[in-house]
Amino acid sequence: MSDWRTTPAADDQHRSSSATTSGAELAPLICFSHLRWNFVFQRPQHLMVRAAQGRRVFFWEEPIWLDAADADQLGLRLEKTDQGIVVATPVLAPGLDAAAVQQTQRLMLDALVRTEELCDAILWYYTPAALSFSGHLTTQQPVVYDCMDELSAFLGADPSLPAQERALLDRADVVFTGGYSLYEAKRHQHGNVHPLPSGVDLEHFRPARGTLPEPADQRTIPHPRLGFYGVIDERLDTDLVAQLAALRPEWQIILVGPVVKVDSASLPHAENINYLGVKKYTELPAYLSGWDIALMPFARNDATRFISPTKTPEYLAGGKPVVSTPITDVMRHYGRVTGVQIADGAPAFPAAVADALLLAREPDTWLPEADQMLAASSWNGIWLRMTSLIQLAAAQRGLAIGGHARAHWA
Repeated sequence: MSDWRTTPAADDQHRSSSATTSGAELAPLICFSHLRWNFVFQRPQHLMVRAAQGRRVFFWEEPIWLDAADADQLGLRLEKTDQGIVVATPVLAPGLDAAAVQQTQRLMLDALVRTEELCDAILWYYTPAALSFSGHLTTQQPVVYDCMDELSAFLGADPSLPAQERALLDRADVVFTGGYSLYEAKRHQHGNVHPLPSGVDLEHFRPARGTLPEPADQRTIPHPRLGFYGVIDERLDTDLVAQLAALRPEWQIILVGPVVKVDSASLPHAENINYLGVKKYTELPAYLSGWDIALMPFARNDATRFISPTKTPEYLAGGKPVVSTPITDVMRHYGRVTGVQIADGAPAFPAAVADALLLAREPDTWLPEADQMLAASSWNGIWLRMTSLIQLAAAQRGLAIGGHARAHWA
């Protein structure tokens, strides 16, 4: 598209929303993400929504490619979300080699920085790959690396990711990790690493404890219902799902979410396995409300070695007992919580599910304990902790480069 800027009216509104009550404007933020804004609402979205309450936020996605016939659509597509975040998507022509893709994105980014006056923006990375076209900005602008996953362990990962991450760690002012397993893996690679596991929006999920209107595609599924929502990829133990369905055909397994990187035909199918597809974040409490318990049947592989699933506190906030495979961070934080059952493999899962179904009938015996833990896991609290650490890192870097203070960070 030829005009890739936001409209003047939208831009004025966005700028005005970044002012504080004292009249000072907080430093803008550019977030480089491997996940698309409208894919699955998770850690980047939760944090950027809170960042946008006090500053202008630009969410830079990975490129998309169009046919040559659609040349008028090429450029940097900017779309503003309801939360005031500007999603920036490079729209590229097919056939570009890697160097051309990097150079094109660099030119787009430089134009965005110049036009939107982002020379003092915080550079917030979820993917080290973005350093290839934004690295020249990191010498003058503050750098945050929020390491939410070990991306190099994922199916189909770029083999150059470890080297890219080392370069990002060398330039980052502060590093956050999405769990303690990641913290243990990164803490010796940088001098300012902080474990900040993902939180939960209690107000969003707590209504699932009551009876919400049943979604049409779930309404006719019998009980008991064992539910899972999330990305269905190599991290899901599909063999475990198949075996559980076969062992207890009277239990209905409900899987909500997109199928990514795995062949849909390879997924297990049975009369009691229900794939309901992608749902919006706003719809999840209604699905959760209709389940008896929640499942986290994650595989034990390289891709799950460091995960700290956001859905654990979300399920608990919705009032559902959880049955999970022995993921390290789940056991570390929730292994002794009554409402969370840990089961290793198909032989152990039915008994754990049966125990969870009993708990579901007696919420008063385990929910108070869960609520006490959840009270310390809000996204708002995590964001406040992050901004405090960023402010401290900014002050330290300001002294290091000759006393030029970076104001209005927090």
